[in-house]
Amino acid sequence: MRTKTIGTTLPVLELTLDPGERIIAEPDRLSWMAGDISLNTTTATGGASGLFGALGRALGGGGLFMTEFSAGRSPAMVAFAAKIPGEIRQVPVESGQPLYVHRSGFLCGTEGLGVGIGFQQSLGAGLFGGNGFVLQKIEGQGTAWIELGGEVAVYDLEPGQSMLVHPGHVGLFADGVGFEIEMMRGIRNIMFGGDGLFLARLTGPGTVWLQSMTLPNLAHALTPYLPVNSR
Repeated sequence: MRTKTIGTTLPVLELTLDPGERIIAEPDRLSWMAGDISLNTTTATGGASGLFGALGRALGGGGLFMTEFSAGRSPAMVAFAAKIPGEIRQVPVESGQPLYVHRSGFLCGTEGLGVGIGFQQSLGAGLFGGNGFVLQKIEGQGTAWIELGGEVAVYDLEPGQSMLVHPGHVGLFADGVGFEIEMMRGIRNIMFGGDGLFLARLTGPGTVWLQSMTLPNLAHALTPYLPVNSR
């Protein structure tokens, strides 16, 4: 398998599969493809052994269905474009060492990976548009490509070292990093609809990837420029 990232602000991941190679992604992630490639859309992949596994994946920000892209007798190319400005990161996934990714962060991965829900908590409509805070869990053995919004800051936390992060900026962190949600009192902001601000405490050891752009902040910035329905 050969990989290439095209562009910077809105990157595209291009994968060239050799005969017999296969990757998985959600159906709506496909941008374009070429060559001898076949598609198989099913609930029984991405670590889901049945309907309940697929439902767990959907609760984690993914979909009920996943598509397998397989190269036939000759090499084939498939490409996935980022949905928002940012980066596409390639990360290895080791058996027994899952990764935790922001909602809808999983772009695609090699066969043998499982995608499910890793964490879910309701934090109020003001913070995440009523959807609460969700993390995807990626496990198995293989390679995953993760979409992160805006610029990416990487921190290697030592054992016991912690940092407080707005939950929307949590892009990706490795297994072994402690994660818990805390409320910071004394912060008044109409965006969050209360007297406190929810923050995520990340505690080492392990690596964390933080993203500078969040979808709620992007939506909030665009709201004044959207047409108002007067009906």
